[in-house]
Amino acid sequence: MDAAAHTLRMTLSDVASLSQVQRPVVSMWRKRSSGGPLPFPAPAETADGVEVFNADEIVEWLQATGRGNNPEARNDVAVYAKPATPTVALKDGRKTFDGLTALLALKVITGQVLGNRSASVLLDEADEADPDDLFLYSELDALGSALPGLASFADRLADSAYSAQAAFEKLLTRRFREGYRELADTALTAAALKLVSTAAIELAATLDSTPVFVDATPGGSDVMLSIAQQFSESESLTFLAADHDGGASRLAHRRLAVHCTESWPVRVDAKGAFTVTGPAVHVAQYPAPGQPGLDTKGSLSGIENIVLQMDDAQRAVVIAPARVLTDVLGGEAGNIRADLLRSGRVRAIIRLTAGLLRAKPREPQALWVLGPSFADVPIADRWTMVADLSTTRLTVDVNQDLISDVAASMGSLATIRAHSFRFARLVQTRTLLAGTGALVNLPSKRTWTAAPGAEAALRIDELVRTLATEAASDTKLLSAQPAAVHSSLTAASARELMDSGYLKYVKGIRVNEMHLNTTGGSRILGRQELLAPHGAPPRFINLLDFAANYPAGRLTEPGDVVFCTSPRPAAMVDAEGGAVVVFPARILRIDQGDPGGLLPAVVAKDINNLNRADKTWRNWQLRRTGESQRQALNNALQLLHHEQAQARERLKQLEELATLITDGVAGGSLTLTDPISTAVPEEGTA
Repeated sequence: MDAAAHTLRMTLSDVASLSQVQRPVVSMWRKRSSGGPLPFPAPAETADGVEVFNADEIVEWLQATGRGNNPEARNDVAVYAKPATPTVALKDGRKTFDGLTALLALKVITGQVLGNRSASVLLDEADEADPDDLFLYSELDALGSALPGLASFADRLADSAYSAQAAFEKLLTRRFREGYRELADTALTAAALKLVSTAAIELAATLDSTPVFVDATPGGSDVMLSIAQQFSESESLTFLAADHDGGASRLAHRRLAVHCTESWPVRVDAKGAFTVTGPAVHVAQYPAPGQPGLDTKGSLSGIENIVLQMDDAQRAVVIAPARVLTDVLGGEAGNIRADLLRSGRVRAIIRLTAGLLRAKPREPQALWVLGPSFADVPIADRWTMVADLSTTRLTVDVNQDLISDVAASMGSLATIRAHSFRFARLVQTRTLLAGTGALVNLPSKRTWTAAPGAEAALRIDELVRTLATEAASDTKLLSAQPAAVHSSLTAASARELMDSGYLKYVKGIRVNEMHLNTTGGSRILGRQELLAPHGAPPRFINLLDFAANYPAGRLTEPGDVVFCTSPRPAAMVDAEGGAVVVFPARILRIDQGDPGGLLPAVVAKDINNLNRADKTWRNWQLRRTGESQRQALNNALQLLHHEQAQARERLKQLEELATLITDGVAGGSLTLTDPISTAVPEEGTA
């Protein structure tokens, strides 16, 4: 075995990963142990300005000191280290990565140890395993004289990870920290992969044949691997992966090979067209690993290629950004999407929550499910299922019910009407085509439950009488009675209200902490003030500092609604104005000349009552009040807010009084006199 395969090198980041600690912890270990009996190992060398360490010395130090959270560090070290070799070929990190993944695939195919073979023997075996050079021969040939040493390291890597399959997946995790952007930018979360793969399996169960899964996107393998992991080894299934020219597709084929799945290439031409015959389930993610920069038009053209070659015996599940599949879309891309809807094969459209794409956690995704076109149904009568899960987490029960809805969407109209849908609803396809907005209404109209008028009026009267017993209370001025006719303006989304001019959006600004103080100036309203409106310590900024350093900044106006979306929707009304709103807090400003039925207090209450996961603020539904009651409601709310402020102040005074008495008497500095003690009512007295 090549000595270079025995000697491994690690960076401090690798040490942190091996030890299962944060990167700064390793620097702290190194600094604090420098003068002790067990100092941190010295760097073995410096490569391109980065210190690298002998991996065996690191492991010895970890075990001697008991540092870290990984008791299996000695066995796992090869997964996080690299061979110490001066070979020029291995200075290219991507070439090393491709070579290692190819060697692991060859190791699985041959079932043999690779480290005791020469370069020529390894290439002969690679040629036998990959005669058409589809996925590994070129990668091994490119290693040149470094091939035997890296083969020895591949053996050690497989032993360290307990299997070649696990070693391969460990190497793939490096995509997030070693700059393999085409792989990292398109990586889905486990929840997204589970949803797409489970949907594909459910659709495959409706076909009368052995499951065949097709991914014609360049480099797609995450979903297919997730599908394979849900089948037992005794079950037979076939994968067809795209034979694109490029490293991403070759990596996908190596991945399927190392996991011992039966896979075959699908030839895709330069325009993305391909052909698959017989029953099959297509899975696709856009943008794909081989085309991470694909735009909206390109993504829709890829879906079009799937649809063009489909027949009624094929199904498809496509995941892509919501801006591509569900949101408002115009121009040429909008025309392509409309043509896809006219094909009749889009059976279900589902808008998903954000956080399913690792590199872009704030970008919501969407799902299209494609199936039979029902050509015998007139175009005017065709239907599509739509569902909005943009504020719903993909829990186990949500996944199960959504998959059930997806499976039902494949059936005829009679089958669909017999199914009890939890999330989806039936929409005429012509309605989707005729509309100019999003394909999925965002969100569905909120409903507010209120007690019947007579019941609410009685309860209000009771509360007013109770509160009015306090001499200082002005609530006795309030009264209400059942409305003769229910007259309330329809709630509208923030987007609709802004388009109509009733509402204006003002961004918050970023303020340097050094300019803030706790003594005086203009009030600061930010996320902490919104989340704890009565408990956050006050913050201020001097007006001169504000004007000098933030010339684009604006102060609030009386009645502005200040809000944030993270970690949950929260809002407050700035009744005074003149405050500085700090990002991520922002402002919704109601037009005082024509408010369109909006009241600041009602807007703030609606925001505070939203689902914690609902961060799509432009789609928030806000209630409106008719002009005849708007001023009366505003006066009543101002009165009640004043009473609430007085109650909070009284509560603070009572808490301070209790603290002073407790500390004084318990500490011996105070003595309670008879008037205080006799003021407490005796048992049995009023």
